[in-house]
Amino acid sequence: MKASDLFVKALENEGVEYIFGLPGEENLDFVESLRTSTITLIVTRHEQAAGFMAATYGRLTGKTGVCLSTLGPGATNFVTAAAYAQLGAMPMLMITGQKPIKKSKQGHFQIIDVVGMMRPLTKFAKQIVSAHSIPSTVREAFRVAEEERPGAVHLELPEDIAAEDTDASIVSINKIRRPIPEDKAIAQAITIIQAAQHPLILIGAGANRKLVSKMLKEFVDKTRIPFFCTQMGKGVIDERHPLYLGTAALSANDYLHCAIDKADLIINVGHDVVEKPPFIMKVGGPKVIHLNFLSAKVDEVYFPDLEVVGDIGNALWQIKEKIISQSHWNFDYFLKVKKQIDNHLIRDAHDNRFPIIPQRIVEEVRTAMPSDGIVTLDNGMYKLWFARYYRAYERNTILLDNALATMGAGLPSAMAAALLYPNKKILSICGDGGFMMNSQELETALRLKLNLTVLILNDSGYGMIKWKQDAMGHGKFGLDFGNPDFVKYAEAYGANGYRVEKIDDLKNRVQQCLNQPGINIIDVPIDYSENERVLTRELAEKKCVS
Repeated sequence: MKASDLFVKALENEGVEYIFGLPGEENLDFVESLRTSTITLIVTRHEQAAGFMAATYGRLTGKTGVCLSTLGPGATNFVTAAAYAQLGAMPMLMITGQKPIKKSKQGHFQIIDVVGMMRPLTKFAKQIVSAHSIPSTVREAFRVAEEERPGAVHLELPEDIAAEDTDASIVSINKIRRPIPEDKAIAQAITIIQAAQHPLILIGAGANRKLVSKMLKEFVDKTRIPFFCTQMGKGVIDERHPLYLGTAALSANDYLHCAIDKADLIINVGHDVVEKPPFIMKVGGPKVIHLNFLSAKVDEVYFPDLEVVGDIGNALWQIKEKIISQSHWNFDYFLKVKKQIDNHLIRDAHDNRFPIIPQRIVEEVRTAMPSDGIVTLDNGMYKLWFARYYRAYERNTILLDNALATMGAGLPSAMAAALLYPNKKILSICGDGGFMMNSQELETALRLKLNLTVLILNDSGYGMIKWKQDAMGHGKFGLDFGNPDFVKYAEAYGANGYRVEKIDDLKNRVQQCLNQPGINIIDVPIDYSENERVLTRELAEKKCVS
């Protein structure tokens, strides 16, 4: 068969459902092969958005999301999405076209070294130079993308290779079972945990990637050790659990860090140093047990005392089965801190100011969203507020990026979620800056007949950087911009557009939009003066409970 047909057959063999992207001249053979395939090609309006959608597909399913672009500028538009998937541990395959490699008709027009560009951003990047190598190369790309730690991979299919004839056969898929931790490491972990007086559990993104929620909850329920999470570890255990302390949205000096400073041991489940540190390790601080699929990447803020390497779920099961709760464990102080945090988080949840403060926005969103509803966050100041204040009831129900922390991913992520889960309530929360970076994908969402709501938090500026600028004592400069009329902008695409003009509008509009079909855009004026009051001044003056 033709090489492009074989490539598509190899993708079908991997269970690929969707390919997101923009075709070009150099991959028209591949597109023709897709035309009669079981795979659905979803044409987006920008390659970056296609990459974000593919990465989010990978994040939500654990299977490799696939995106497509042409050579040159199409491929360079994948760069941010590649970094997003790689740092965020989301399995994703990028397929790019290329001019013929056996002869040249156009000199170096549009030609750059795409494979060389992608190598530092991916786990695996390769140009296909022979039709016969397609089956094994595709299989290897998927294996590497999904193997712990998951991430981005890239294949370049030149135009002339795609047109070759081949009799190569598809490579079969053999499931690989992850190795389990060594018995001695399990025994050592149990000894350290039982010897501690004030142990804490930290849940990171690695626990969210795999189905370890059940075993982790059983471990917590048996030991009664309180837990907290990183931003990307939210929802692994229902955050209404009585032993949930909070989310480490900041690296230091939050109320949660009063508990961390009191702990003599932190059992760190699934965290890796790519995510913003939930606390800063220091000599003389609590011991740390690193419990993860891979060994720790040690740096100046993270140098664990023990590493239990292997399947996380199995490690938790082994420890749970053998550990004996200790009478000298004392969690009284942690529960005092929990009460302090809970009181802090509800204090301003019903504030009636307008423009609306972040705490009230989080409260109304949490009230409106069902337990399995999915919130996707773009990147901005509101991400910190949602990480601290929003309680996730199930894993992967709040999708935020605490690795690359890129703007522009919020809407495409919501689109991928809506595509995968058409019966769930999907809400994307974007700043006005981040929304406009990929707002053209509203057309894609409408064409796909997706059901989702977008909350645009409007402050006509780059709010997070303004907060940092002010905290550093610098003058206000360079961070303001104008916006279109978002209601008219939505309507121009054929979406429903609404503007919140008083505090009572917010709850009603969110609930209305979540319950009506189609694409709904809500323009919400936000008051970020709370950044300085709560996150700068109040935390600087905070006192830990005694």
